[in-house]
Amino acid sequence: MTPALALVATMTIVGLGDSTTAGTPAFASPVEMPPAGAGNPESQYEYWMMKARPGWTVLNRGVNGERSDQIRARFAREVEAAKPKVVIILAGVNDIYQGRPAKATESDLLWMYRRAKALGIAPVAATVLPFTRAAPEQSERIERLNRWIRETAAKEEIRLGDAARAAADPKEPRRLKTSPDGLHPDAATYRAVGEALVRCLS
Repeated sequence: MTPALALVATMTIVGLGDSTTAGTPAFASPVEMPPAGAGNPESQYEYWMMKARPGWTVLNRGVNGERSDQIRARFAREVEAAKPKVVIILAGVNDIYQGRPAKATESDLLWMYRRAKALGIAPVAATVLPFTRAAPEQSERIERLNRWIRETAAKEEIRLGDAARAAADPKEPRRLKTSPDGLHPDAATYRAVGEALVRCLS
């Protein structure tokens, strides 16, 4: 059973990940466009989390195009330095897009989950979003990775943030609900993801 998380009205959360954390295509994260990011602020899940919980500070630490190994390499700078109460880890779609072996992705994700726990930071294992333009083999790999994420969250006794379920078209779960480019969510789907992540922490 996942341990209870002592949430407080004001706390810092880091959103760590790739383009689906950054807010692509309508928003560039503060990592990509310092100091505050650029574009439509509603096109990122962090905005909607803070809208739902105004006392929370959710730091957008997403970078478009990064694989899980590249995200892991930023862990000390983006997570440890911020000293958050929670880190949401959403990574793996670019590994699949670039044909990286599943075991390598799983190893990176598990390292980040365990590193966060060792530091006293509550990790949220977020499932990988589908993308509408995915080939069948890519969609199958996303589904396999998400099964691993769900199983690992249960084994490691950490919180699961089912971003994939929140973002997927309920009639065609291999597609995004709404997307401007077939690869990334639009603001409405980012909102659904943000609200799902709030629920997983509530």
